[in-house]
Amino acid sequence: MSRMQPRNFTVIRKQLVTPNMLRVTLGGSNMDTLPADQESGYVKLIFITDSKPIIRTYTIRQQRTDEFDIDFMLHEDGGPASSWARNCEAGDEIMIGGPGPKKMIAESGDWFLLVGDMTALPAISVNLAQLPDNARGHAVIEVVSEEDIQPLTHPEGINLHWAVNPQPGKNETFLLDQVKNLAWLSGLPAVWTACEFSSMRLLRDYFKHEKGIAKQELYISSYWKYGSNEDQHKEVKRQDAELA
Repeated sequence: MSRMQPRNFTVIRKQLVTPNMLRVTLGGSNMDTLPADQESGYVKLIFITDSKPIIRTYTIRQQRTDEFDIDFMLHEDGGPASSWARNCEAGDEIMIGGPGPKKMIAESGDWFLLVGDMTALPAISVNLAQLPDNARGHAVIEVVSEEDIQPLTHPEGINLHWAVNPQPGKNETFLLDQVKNLAWLSGLPAVWTACEFSSMRLLRDYFKHEKGIAKQELYISSYWKYGSNEDQHKEVKRQDAELA
């Protein structure tokens, strides 16, 4: 079976990592279709409806030989994926396509800057864990509450800055303001950013025009758009990419 072809995986267990982050562990007979070393790669969760399938994109947070974890941010007005995660039970099955490519921070920086909200926290976590031991820099992570701050594996030289925003998406300058308050280190930074669409655009402009970060040193993406579902966000993202 192709690694990209949708196939069923089985819910092994689930647990709350923090009040607003739920980890679902998946496995089953199709684990042999998932290549090794796919942490931070993305998969497509497919929900069958009466009309057309609903597809949602999530990051592989951790992977072991016989199972892997996906972390879901829990929303009050949860969409199909977070609602499924909240309600699923061990033994349930979910159709998944992928994995797609891993999105890692550039290795060529003199120092590293990672910026994101809770939707990007799984990918940021993997990036931090895989940085070299002597890496230095900053990680700015927006969370809904102080209780959503979680321990992360990271080099001692990377300073973690947790920023609490109880209403994600409503203040598009929130992450940019945090970044502007950082002590900018000497040398060439490699930057990795993923967050809400409007926030992403402000950060992209800042990194490219005010800080002069070259394209090869900058990964920046929006994972969602305030007030939009994933299909609507995908279309806005496509239009933005054409203009950019």
